[in-house]
Amino acid sequence: MSAPLAIILAAGKGTRMDNNLPKVLCRVCGRAMIDFVLDALEGAGVKRFLVVVGYRADDVRRELSSREGVEFIEQIEQLGTGHAVAVCRSNIEQHDGAVVILAGDSPLVRSESLSKLLGQFSASRPACILGTVISSNPQGLGRIVRDDNGGFLGIVEERDASTEQKQIQEVNMSTYVFNCRDLLFALERMSDNNKQGEYYLTDCPGILKAHGLDVQAHAVLHPSEALSINTVDELAAAEAQMRRLGNPCAN
Repeated sequence: MSAPLAIILAAGKGTRMDNNLPKVLCRVCGRAMIDFVLDALEGAGVKRFLVVVGYRADDVRRELSSREGVEFIEQIEQLGTGHAVAVCRSNIEQHDGAVVILAGDSPLVRSESLSKLLGQFSASRPACILGTVISSNPQGLGRIVRDDNGGFLGIVEERDASTEQKQIQEVNMSTYVFNCRDLLFALERMSDNNKQGEYYLTDCPGILKAHGLDVQAHAVLHPSEALSINTVDELAAAEAQMRRLGNPCAN
């Protein structure tokens, strides 16, 4: 089995960040957010990185020009997270092993968490593992629904969740490890039959589960990894959290 590779989603614009930068280039602790994501992946033993670029793609390329193992895949149209992964198909079709998928605007992701997920993948070889977190404030996040035995059933987005499901504190943080063959299988079966007309990566675990494949969810993420960054205030909160955790900052 091949060494794991990573797909990092970095095509979006930070529409609420008070600048016109690609979101992943917004600074936290003096560095681009995506730098911390790459550091965490390297710390977990990943050496090949497919970075999906779109908005101001050349800026992202320049930012990461000195990093080893980085390949850039351009998403001409932004048609959802599933589509962003799908544009990498020709780059991964010969891969036989784990594919880690992360958002490039997740600077609080930890090597320890990724290592746990990769370790679990090596031990049990499922089709997909989701890294989840138990959050005391899950508002706005997709809930992890489990069966009576604790097995993964699916992800329910908050807008679709019942009153009972909204009480679930285990949430999806878009941190995945897929078996490459199974990922390719799921990507081919995605649909854009939704209000946004987009392809969602969150559909892929459910597709695999529906085809009888092993999909797992493990709450291995630290609560700090649940911090979302969509505004300047949230960026400041993330930086404060990173300083509390002792992450090196440039200023």
